[in-house]
Amino acid sequence: MPQTITIASGKGGVGKTSIAVNLALTLQSLGNRTTLMDVDFGLANAHIMLGVNATKSLSDVINHGKSIEETLEDGPNGLRLLAGGSGTIDLLNISQNDRLELIRKTDALAASTDFLVIDAPAGAGDNTLDFIAASDRVVVVIVAEPTSFLDAYALIKAAHLERELHRFSIVVNMETIAMEAQKHFEKFRDIAMRFLDVELTFLGHVPNSQRMRRAVSERKPVLLSTTNRQSSEFIAFHDISQRLLAAPMNKSGGIRFFGGAPSTERKE
Repeated sequence: MPQTITIASGKGGVGKTSIAVNLALTLQSLGNRTTLMDVDFGLANAHIMLGVNATKSLSDVINHGKSIEETLEDGPNGLRLLAGGSGTIDLLNISQNDRLELIRKTDALAASTDFLVIDAPAGAGDNTLDFIAASDRVVVVIVAEPTSFLDAYALIKAAHLERELHRFSIVVNMETIAMEAQKHFEKFRDIAMRFLDVELTFLGHVPNSQRMRRAVSERKPVLLSTTNRQSSEFIAFHDISQRLLAAPMNKSGGIRFFGGAPSTERKE
């Protein structure tokens, strides 16, 4: 059964989409059939970062009765993309029924997908929470700023209290020194676990390198910009992907992608 990974953040501007795109490319490069689903409705730009001229989007599924399979776009290196429709006003406030029906329709990809990576909207709105609760693993992206910590905490709190999720994985973005990234994670973990009954797993950090900055400004994934397997960026995303696949899964009682994967979630 395919595994699902939602990439989320408490606030915009922390590099969530860049991490979602590069992580999806990493999983694909490891021999996994990977699909990237951009549900950051209205602000979707995963297709732009991938250099894909998307002529179809999830709006076609939600509003025009198209199937998920009809909406797939071919991305680089065999990655498949479900584009979100940047600037598409009709997706900004879709109903919960539409969101849940979209989750159900991904069942059509089960036979052709090993990993579904979901780029969720920033913040703790219902759009984000529904996709988080439907996923096996949740990755929350933070940076070393107080507002990032506060907003990421608010997201985890909402997912925990409103969707009964306990397990979250954390990536520290824009931090060059590994030891500093570890300290940022530990500080954030201590804050979250002081008030919430949650389990946080540190996946690693993405360096604030010139290559990463250039890749973001040029809207081209860093993994497509370098073939150097010894580069800090290449190593970072491969390390993150390996730790992510070993991280514990969540399990919720609601509607889930592909009907839900086997889980190690604790029973209360």
